[in-house]
Amino acid sequence: MKKLLETVPNYSEGRDMEKVAKIAACFKNRKGVRLLDCQTDSNHNRCVITAVGEPEALKNAVLDSFGVAVEVIDLNHHEGQHPRMGAVDVVPFIPCRNTTVEEADAIAKELGKEVGEKYGIPVFLYEDSASAPHRQNLAKIRKGQFEGMAEKMQDKELWTPDFGPDHIHPTAGVVAIGARMPLIAFNINLDTDNMEIANAIANAVKNIRGGYHFIKAIGVELNDHYSGRPTVAQVSMNLVNYQKTAVYRAFEAVKMEARRYGVNVLESEIVGVVPMECLIDCAAYYLQACCFGPMKFDPQKQIMENWLLEDEEEEN
Repeated sequence: MKKLLETVPNYSEGRDMEKVAKIAACFKNRKGVRLLDCQTDSNHNRCVITAVGEPEALKNAVLDSFGVAVEVIDLNHHEGQHPRMGAVDVVPFIPCRNTTVEEADAIAKELGKEVGEKYGIPVFLYEDSASAPHRQNLAKIRKGQFEGMAEKMQDKELWTPDFGPDHIHPTAGVVAIGARMPLIAFNINLDTDNMEIANAIANAVKNIRGGYHFIKAIGVELNDHYSGRPTVAQVSMNLVNYQKTAVYRAFEAVKMEARRYGVNVLESEIVGVVPMECLIDCAAYYLQACCFGPMKFDPQKQIMENWLLEDEEEEN
């Protein structure tokens, strides 16, 4: 069976669909690469690609996408609700099939070296690829964003990049590249336009402020929301370990904090492709599926698709 990695690169463009299409094209019609999803958000002004592929082929697709992003994105003219420091803001590599974190790390470092050399973009390795403890957390690398990165990088001891020049690219900024386990990008929209409430809820649930250990969260203002409301406040989260902090737990925590302000949840949003396990976990929780004894819910045995996948693997 082939070795497969997943990548979920984020690009700082979510409004110009012609530019997004050029970026997404780098992952289409390539041997050994499959584009699974391309999701945009005009409020965040961000595009998230999800692709899987054989390690070398996938790395080359991402490398080509850097060339497009450098050509079509100028961060000097970029505005959006989501923090960003690069035209290609972050590139994670995730073990998918018959691959390990070590193999994902090796590909991440190969890509980082090539991006630095070919495009003159400073590269910071993060998460499981980080070269120092203070670089593991993406938020710490991104702090200051594009506008503050030049000054930040003057501290050579802390912020000399792992690859590429020691100064930011004038239009494409910098990028974080690294290996990590699956992450769930999970957003919750509230029935209020009060950003103070969204920020207070985000602060209550995120790890850095004493909330859940595996939640990162910020408040985001959505304009022209499809619900008909002109403005909606959103709690935007990254769940960095869905097995230890489940999606349903994050959802219920936000609902609980929102009640303090007399606010309800309008809806939730999952960005990109997620492991089936995290959704099964939610279904089992909300259905109160039996957890013990002979009637214990067993996803492997009780979900039809798992049996079909086993049959397909035997045929192959």
